[in-house]
Amino acid sequence: MTDSGAPSVGPLVTGSEIARLAGVTRAAVSNWRRRYDDFPAPAGGAANSPLYALAEVQEWLDKQRKGQEVSLEVELWQAMRAAYGEQMIAGLTEVAAVLAGGHEPRLPDDVATRVQELAQTEALVDLVNGLTERFMDSARRTGSDQVTPDRVVRAVCHFTPELPNDSTVFDPACGIGVLLLSVASKSGVCCRGQEMDADSARFAQLRADLLGRSDVLVLAGDSLRADAWPDLKADLVVCDPPAGVTEWGREELLLDSRWELGTPSKAEGELAWLQHSYAHTEPGGHVLMVMPASVAYRKAGRRIRAELVRRGIVRQVVALPPGTATSHALPVHLWCLRRPENTGAADAHHTVRMVDLTGNSPDGSLEPRPDQVADVPLIELLDDTVDLTPGSHLRVRHRDYPGEYAALREELEDQIRRLAALLPELVSGGGPGSLDGATTSVADLVRAGLVAYTGPEPVSASEQLDTDFLQGFVRSSVNARRSTSASGTYRFDSRGARIPRMGIDDQRRYGSAFRALSAFEAGIRRVDELSRQLAEVARDGLATGALAPEE
Repeated sequence: MTDSGAPSVGPLVTGSEIARLAGVTRAAVSNWRRRYDDFPAPAGGAANSPLYALAEVQEWLDKQRKGQEVSLEVELWQAMRAAYGEQMIAGLTEVAAVLAGGHEPRLPDDVATRVQELAQTEALVDLVNGLTERFMDSARRTGSDQVTPDRVVRAVCHFTPELPNDSTVFDPACGIGVLLLSVASKSGVCCRGQEMDADSARFAQLRADLLGRSDVLVLAGDSLRADAWPDLKADLVVCDPPAGVTEWGREELLLDSRWELGTPSKAEGELAWLQHSYAHTEPGGHVLMVMPASVAYRKAGRRIRAELVRRGIVRQVVALPPGTATSHALPVHLWCLRRPENTGAADAHHTVRMVDLTGNSPDGSLEPRPDQVADVPLIELLDDTVDLTPGSHLRVRHRDYPGEYAALREELEDQIRRLAALLPELVSGGGPGSLDGATTSVADLVRAGLVAYTGPEPVSASEQLDTDFLQGFVRSSVNARRSTSASGTYRFDSRGARIPRMGIDDQRRYGSAFRALSAFEAGIRRVDELSRQLAEVARDGLATGALAPEE
């Protein structure tokens, strides 16, 4: 849409829609923008998602012989974009209402004309599905959370349990119904939904009607504040709740009976949606919640997570691949819950399955490998944090403690054996102070061109001086004492260090000893590091049962 004061440039198209017009990839369109100076300038949109005038684009494509004939569906979509702009859901709803024959057309003339033309040549279901796909593609491009991304839908469908025909599926935040209708794709499954945005709820219902799904009923309203289905108990509840919303109604819902696991804090709106979904679940029924990864470890939700674990309600947590939620960059988890059949011991569940798919492609397989799965006992989760992040548990479960312990112990023993051999053979010298007489400063050596600084430490710039000899004396405590003032202030300046005057053969003798001491010190540091690693592996291995003391 153009600004109200600007002249109209007609329908606008995105880069991906230009790609469709030309029958090329989006990358090709980006390349055209860079290579061709006469490529149309943006006529709207943001810097990272520009929009172009369709007429200018079509003219440019024709001139370059890159264009294809524009389909009626593309023309309809562009006309709707020009007419409805950011209110595309309202436009989709009006088109769906006309196609369903529910009321007199209230469409703009150019939109109505194209709808009538398409309705004569294309099945109504295909037409509304095509427009829905275009809207979803547009929502993905702009980072909108109006619809559940198709990768999230795919993941939820993959982990959904098998549903008998007489099942009831409920989505309390169903948007335009994409997740609800995808999970319950076969007729005969009773679908119920609620959505706060009235246009989205109406479009979801109209689309279901056009699909011939008489078993679908979607109502408008705020599920948390005004539950439209207070008596509904479903076999499966799916929910992709609004993320990061703090104004979800906590103050007016403090005493609500749905908070059987604990009253969520203002910052934990996702856990309010989880308990709302759980409250609508039959005994033995399932809940699949799309959750931001932070809900698994945030301090404010610890008590509710502990109750979910303690009662055996949370059965599986799946960390989905990066890029699954295309509307934002945040990692996403799928929480799989089940309401116990009864509260007796016979129905108790003793582990939570942790699945970490974060190393997979978002379009790759959702079936985890053995090393991506761990069944974690409830007692291990009920600590001070109640962290339900799969990765933190899988790293411990699939760690090769025996192999690590054996390798570290072997390396430590080898380092200790080598340490003694690293020490240089030293004999009595001339006594303390015997080298203080004939000395020179590093600064004098620099001025003479014998020493250079290519880094923090001085190095020899002449065959008359050995670098190991030079650096060994510079690092000595004698020169460190010279850098300490009477007040005790320490500021080491290697240029002020003093070096004994010796012939090159003696320098090399001392340099060899200093070099051996440096190697010894490095070995000591490695032994210290290995000792810490070995103790940690041994302690954790014993605690987890991966290691045991020898009998």
